[in-house]
Order: sequence, then structure tokens, then C-alpha cells
Amino acid sequence: MSTEIPLWEIFIRSAHGMSHRHVGSLHAPDAGMAIRNARDVYCRRKEGVSIWVIPTAQVTASDPGRKDALFDAADSKPYRHPTFFDIPEDAGPM
Repeated sequence: MSTEIPLWEIFIRSAHGMSHRHVGSLHAPDAGMAIRNARDVYCRRKEGVSIWVIPTAQVTASDPGRKDALFDAADSKPYRHPTFFDIPEDAGPM
């Protein structure tokens, strides 16, 4: 049996934001304790309104060294770039 305490990735949504932002990592035995610890560590000044915790072992990331192979597909779809669309004058700056 492993006695190592799992590592959790912590995401906080601030009172002034619409999305969660990664703020750091911490060790905790379970998700409930990870949320309580994250509140104590990352929300001491009541800057958070929502906390997500994800086991670090469950995070899957792309390989930065292979970014060209992953993102080159977007180059064949130039219509996705806003240069092909006319923006009405009354829309204002975008």
C-alpha cells in the first residue's frame, strides 16, 4: 500500500472572472480535503467564489515538442480567421 499523499491541481474562479484559473498544486488525501486546503491556501482574502480540484495523475497534456503536428491542421482552414469577415462600423472595436 502506498503512503504517498496524492497531488492535486487547483483552479479558482474569482468573484470578477467567468472562468477558473490554475493557481497551483497541493497534497491532500482526498478531494474534499483538497478543496478545504485550497480555500485556506489560495482564498485567504475571499478572492474566490469557486474551487476545482483535479488529481494531477489524471491530467493529460499535449507534448509542447510536437505542437506543429497538433496545431498545423488549423492552417488548412483559413476561413476561421476573422480577416474573411466584414465587421460593421457600428459594431465598434473588437
